[in-house]
Amino acid sequence: MPTSSTQLPALDSINSTQQPNSSIYLFSKFIHPDKELYTEFYSLWIALMVVNAVIFLVGVVLNSLALYVFCFRTKTKTTSVIYTINLIVTDLLVGFSLPVRIIMFYSAGDCLNCSLVHIFGYFVNMYCSILFLTCICVDRYLAIVQVEASRKWRNPTCAKGICVFIWIFATVVTFSILTMAIQFAACCLSKILLLMVCEYFFPLIIIIFFTTRIMCALSKPSLMHQSRERRMRAVQLLTTVLIIFMICFTPFHVRQVAISINPDMPHDVSLLVYHVTVTLSSLNSCMDPIVYCFVTNNFQSTMKNIFRKTEPAQTSVDILGMNKNTKGS
Repeated sequence: MPTSSTQLPALDSINSTQQPNSSIYLFSKFIHPDKELYTEFYSLWIALMVVNAVIFLVGVVLNSLALYVFCFRTKTKTTSVIYTINLIVTDLLVGFSLPVRIIMFYSAGDCLNCSLVHIFGYFVNMYCSILFLTCICVDRYLAIVQVEASRKWRNPTCAKGICVFIWIFATVVTFSILTMAIQFAACCLSKILLLMVCEYFFPLIIIIFFTTRIMCALSKPSLMHQSRERRMRAVQLLTTVLIIFMICFTPFHVRQVAISINPDMPHDVSLLVYHVTVTLSSLNSCMDPIVYCFVTNNFQSTMKNIFRKTEPAQTSVDILGMNKNTKGS
């Protein structure tokens, strides 16, 4: 949710002419433009720009290669692969938004609308990442624990429909709540809090619940017929997703909740915490490739072969997403 320096002059002019409880004033407590950090903490601003540049380069390279592997080197497009492809797209969009942030800082002038469009785009992609990670976790639980009961739901057509719904849901909810938060001062705080509940805390509860459930279920004898590798990959995937949530997304949303509860938080503290947590939220575009390693059985070897070019093209198989066909076995 990075913004440009362009928002500050506009917000300053609004704040000087309207009451302190105006909607823009309240909204500005959640959003701190780069200009503020540049002016008040120049050294930290430089450090964060360097970190963002590294995140951009690493994230774009890794996710571009992953997109190639899942689109062109993975033969079977299972539900897990479909969710993963959409997750990669959101990570790429988050990555490409980082240089846009720097460009806007230097060239956007006093364009408040440009800043708001950038904020909206970043919100949508971040929450789509959260929701697609949630889908991968739920799909993994169904593939391991509820194999027969979920067979009719775990198919590519259903997965594609869910992905379309997530993109539309994230776009509509984010746009509606941000618009209402700006236009109506009285409900600004509650609407932004509602956004975080719908698109962060609820998915987090789902991930924790299914991670706990699958760890308990994997100890049952009824599931021991499944290979140890398959069970371990499921645990590793859900644990990785939970770690990504804790490191990348939780600090930012905790900060937003703190602002909702205490709008009068000291400006310097709010400013520093905002920019650090926003940078952490961008870090997920570099950490998500760890999840891809647990989606297919030879993702890592395929990636190595791309660089080595010593072996012919291979196809990755979703060993976690493909159910065992008992009739054919």
